[in-house]
Amino acid sequence: MSRKSERLVNLTIALLATKRYLTKSEIFRTVDGYEGTPEAMERMFERDKDDLRGLGITIELGTFDPLFEDEAGYRITPASYQLDLGKLEPQDIAILSLAASAWSGAALEKESTSALVKLQSLGVESDSDSLSILAPRIGAVDPNFKIVTDAILRRAQISFNYIGSDLSTSRKEIWPYSLKGDKGSWYLIGEDIGLKENRTFRLDRIQGDVTASKRNEMFTLPEQIETFDYGQFRLATLKVRKNRGFQLRNLAINSSESGEWDLIEIPIVNSSWLISSILWHLDDVEVVSPSDLRAQVIENLEQMRALHV
Repeated sequence: MSRKSERLVNLTIALLATKRYLTKSEIFRTVDGYEGTPEAMERMFERDKDDLRGLGITIELGTFDPLFEDEAGYRITPASYQLDLGKLEPQDIAILSLAASAWSGAALEKESTSALVKLQSLGVESDSDSLSILAPRIGAVDPNFKIVTDAILRRAQISFNYIGSDLSTSRKEIWPYSLKGDKGSWYLIGEDIGLKENRTFRLDRIQGDVTASKRNEMFTLPEQIETFDYGQFRLATLKVRKNRGFQLRNLAINSSESGEWDLIEIPIVNSSWLISSILWHLDDVEVVSPSDLRAQVIENLEQMRALHV
């Protein structure tokens, strides 16, 4: 992960976990990656705010007490950290991919918790539960995954050897637009510079390593990029406890209230991942339908109980 990508992740964590607005000086002291002169840090922060807004993350501006002229501060509320999967943008896919890669198997790694530790040392209350929406536990085992997602964020050109449908290998120069997962595989969508056409490439058919340019902002994203057609997938109906299960709520295409629970519908793109995510939320999530998904979750729970008897 590039230093810029890591700084964006740490900034998101700090602004999401804080229980009050953070001033710029507090952000510069707690978030790794801000360095140099005050003017340089100011420029970095302004670019980072624009990048996060471009990713669909809303940053609120406010003060500690509106009755006094306190220094303005910033924060991100869990309610505003929502992605509409019916209209995913390339940047949304990229940041989700990065988060999935960074935190697969663990909600927060050491690098990601440094901002929280520093906030606590300054006496700023933080809420790590708010960060559950940043732990999508998606496995990304392809060795080129991080390189590609970083290039998408930086808008950097990439090149690789690709095995075509006729088993021939050709060199590809690509402007990477987005990544999508489908039935256990990851697909890169981008412009084939040689053909001057948008193409889709399976990551597991890339031969060798992906090479990414060190230059940033090498291309402009098109207004429309192919995304998932969720109509081809079955829907899972889940009961999610109020104020819980943000990770699953962010994937919902429909939701409704049901007492102390909410009913949400999620496309079953990858059943193994969905089962793992449901189990990770313990008794805060219950499968309503389909019956085979519910049966698989129950079977997994019984196996877990047997191991601990």
